[in-house]
Amino acid sequence: MDRSEIVTLIAETYTTDAFNVQHASESSRQVFAHVDSVTQTEWFDGARQGLNPEYRFTMFRFDYAGENIVEYKGNRYTVYRTYIGRNDSIELYVTRRQGNV
Repeated sequence: MDRSEIVTLIAETYTTDAFNVQHASESSRQVFAHVDSVTQTEWFDGARQGLNPEYRFTMFRFDYAGENIVEYKGNRYTVYRTYIGRNDSIELYVTRRQGNV
């Protein structure tokens, strides 16, 4: 499998200040992945749940640390499902994040 595309995995963390207001911060890192469109079945199943599945990113399993956001070609996507595959790989199924162009 060709894992030649670079995607950015983004983790969000929240801290609470003295006034009990939460502030979000992000940390990101780039990894190599194989990019596919989701299958027709995945698309229909996601649509039933109110999602709009777009991509399946396959990467080395140990490159993924539970990040919820993937950035690819300038767009941000939310991970809604993962699948651990063979040969130490993991698949991330993503939908476009709301509010991003």
